[in-house]
Amino acid sequence: MGRRSRLINRESLARRTPFFYGWVIVYAAGSSMFVRNAAASLTLAVFIYPMAQDLGWSRALIAGAASAAGIAAMFISPVTGWLLDRFGPRALLGLSVLVLGFTSIGLAWATVPIAFYLLYGIGRIIFSSPVQIGAATVVSQWFVKRRGRTTAILGVVHSMGMGLIPLYAQFIMNLFDGNWRPAWIAIGILVWVIALVPVWLLLIRRPEDVGMVPDAKTGEEAARIKVSTKRTTSDAEPWSLKEAMRTPVFWVLALVGGLMFFVHAGVNTHQAAFLRDRGISATAAAGALTALAAGTAIGSMAWGLLTERLPVRFVYAAVAAWIGLVALVFLLVDSIGMAYLAALLFGFGLGGLLVVPPVILADYFGRKSLGSIRGATEPFVSFAQALGAVGAGLVWDITKSYDGVFPAFTAVAGVAFLLLLLARAPARPTPATVAVASTAG
Repeated sequence: MGRRSRLINRESLARRTPFFYGWVIVYAAGSSMFVRNAAASLTLAVFIYPMAQDLGWSRALIAGAASAAGIAAMFISPVTGWLLDRFGPRALLGLSVLVLGFTSIGLAWATVPIAFYLLYGIGRIIFSSPVQIGAATVVSQWFVKRRGRTTAILGVVHSMGMGLIPLYAQFIMNLFDGNWRPAWIAIGILVWVIALVPVWLLLIRRPEDVGMVPDAKTGEEAARIKVSTKRTTSDAEPWSLKEAMRTPVFWVLALVGGLMFFVHAGVNTHQAAFLRDRGISATAAAGALTALAAGTAIGSMAWGLLTERLPVRFVYAAVAAWIGLVALVFLLVDSIGMAYLAALLFGFGLGGLLVVPPVILADYFGRKSLGSIRGATEPFVSFAQALGAVGAGLVWDITKSYDGVFPAFTAVAGVAFLLLLLARAPARPTPATVAVASTAG
């Protein structure tokens, strides 16, 4: 009875909202995307120096928590997708935000490595899996025609958090004479203040649960929405996870996701160190990270809008080509201006990686089992991110240079580009085909 009454309350709110309630869903999901940056690598970067100085830990030990959590996320992501489809985004994201706040606050008392790895690792897993999958999936449930732009909004909000939360942490440290402990506490409180109420009170799994349809309150309103899209959508015949995994394109998209995030992690993790090697000051190198975040925000919206106008596989291929080519631009960095330009251009491409992969999975396989389908592809991403960061570091350790890393990243992105050109939308087997296959078996 209690669950039914809560649903009725949210249904009443959805119907009283003067505009389509899907935009409220974007706001609530976006709040979780903003605060997930409490466990972002750029946020951790602000803490590495003061924590190492205070606790006597090596920088490698502190940074290693992110890689360890990335490996753990490989095994968590498929479970996350199942939980999302089983219990809905409100339960998954609400619990994730609650735990992320607790782990962030707990880091203020992490004085031994095992406690730090446990607390930051849990937060990092939440960053990598439940929030990333849950937010994009619930928005894709509420929008079909406008899926590109609404997913892009999530990317923009994430980029804002990526740039602002590290600055917030540094501001708190400055208030307390460089003490890093109050900053972790302040971050945890910020997580709850921004996201806990919207996620818990406003999220609804899908528009059909409150008598609406994707994109609008009624089917008639949705039909009047004109979007010059050439996307193929399987929403009319949604796929189950088992059905999706039987298609070659599912594995192509999973592999491409791994390839592209291999490049993403390698560049992001080592960008500041590379710029320092090129004679860029520490302050300017940190500023380049802000330029990267700005580029990501711009790119998220641009690539998202393109998915509404062009076949999504071609947009994804263009993202791969852009990132591959811009990786080479880093080799031209010889000044602060070039450093900022390379970071801005690379961030623009990363905006596509935030937006296009969830859009293509929703378009190709529909909304029925989208959480499970997305969760099944994420282990490729998590493993590749850890491999990209470690691999680039090993190259530098052996050669004392990153010059060989960026051409390798370009080659990897080139492979992804070629695969995406072949990644056509899956077609369901016809009854005749199924009958022949059954007879042959």
